[in-house]
Amino acid sequence: MPDRNRVVIVGAGPVGLVSAICLARSGIPSILLEASPATPRDLRASTVHPPTLDMLDEVGVAEDYIKLGIITECWQVIHLGTRERVRFDLSAIKDHTRHPYRLQCEQYHLSPILFERAKASGLVDIHLGAQVTQVSQDEDKVVARARVNGEPKEFEGRYLIGADGAHSVVRRCLGLPLEGFTYDHSTTLITTPFRFEDEIPELVGANYTWTWLDAGSMFRLRDEWRCTFYPRPGEADQELTDDVIESRMQGILKRSEPYVIREKRNYRIHQRIVPDYRKGRIVLAGDAAHVTPPTGGLGMNGGIHDAVNVADKLARVCNGEREDLLDLYTRQRRPVAVAEILAQSHQNRIRMQLWDADQRKEVMAHMRGLAADPERSKEMLLRTSMIEGLRQAAAVQ
Repeated sequence: MPDRNRVVIVGAGPVGLVSAICLARSGIPSILLEASPATPRDLRASTVHPPTLDMLDEVGVAEDYIKLGIITECWQVIHLGTRERVRFDLSAIKDHTRHPYRLQCEQYHLSPILFERAKASGLVDIHLGAQVTQVSQDEDKVVARARVNGEPKEFEGRYLIGADGAHSVVRRCLGLPLEGFTYDHSTTLITTPFRFEDEIPELVGANYTWTWLDAGSMFRLRDEWRCTFYPRPGEADQELTDDVIESRMQGILKRSEPYVIREKRNYRIHQRIVPDYRKGRIVLAGDAAHVTPPTGGLGMNGGIHDAVNVADKLARVCNGEREDLLDLYTRQRRPVAVAEILAQSHQNRIRMQLWDADQRKEVMAHMRGLAADPERSKEMLLRTSMIEGLRQAAAVQ
């Protein structure tokens, strides 16, 4: 029999690592299995919301992570052609969080910090290069079968967390469908070291942008700008040739010289979720349970919120509470994912893909009305920063 309270965790991204650290804080040992030979370098997430920073602070990593990023005290919707903008100040929610700002910092900076914290706990047995191929369970235990250095190996525990991303092996083994849809067109990501802040003083750290030709977002990181673009009206997904990339960047700011590009890629966008986050002794968290458009930066944040929630439930069960407490995890987190994470991300994407000038004016007028009303603005910020969703989840029993 395995250690009575050992939990197997598949996936060593932020979701799996936070799960392991939270379990360790409650005295629960875990085995962390990661297919990559090093901590994953995921380039998608770069926005961390206030309550997520509060959670990272509680596990002792927020301070080191914040040092690597850009503190963004407000965000805005801006038309870069007219410079018309509406700005929202996160100081309005300072009474509801210890971190009334967004942090703009790449996800791949967070994972190594979490990795070291997990190792330092003494309760997390980490296996890099362990590619899980199958998981199974019975009345007493779970078993994860993996290939490590080409050799088959088994890892046993009392419970298992599948935190292995959108292409989750754990989810496939459970036979749980990822229900929803895939958007017709991909999103284009381009990063550049060009200092837009020196040329466009109206920019802040987080900008949802329109230009005369494009729509997307611009996020300021420590030494570069991350720019995303949606397909133009009537335009199919395009190969990212130098001409296509330069056209997108020149749409932000006309320059006589070409832009220096560090990264370029198209990626497909999905909105999907499993019907249940739990099946027996196995639970899913993060992208293994739900995938969402990146607009608004809700995906990684929601996954970390899952991790904190499920680790609390598992620790309580391991320490003697009833196992059906694990069903509360789905009841608390899944409705929030549907109503607050998936719905918000979809609404953000649809809003920013408006091309008609009159529709854009209507959006700006609506946003301006929100910003001018302190109470409505505060309510909106509590929701978009994910604080309201966490409160809704906590109220479910």
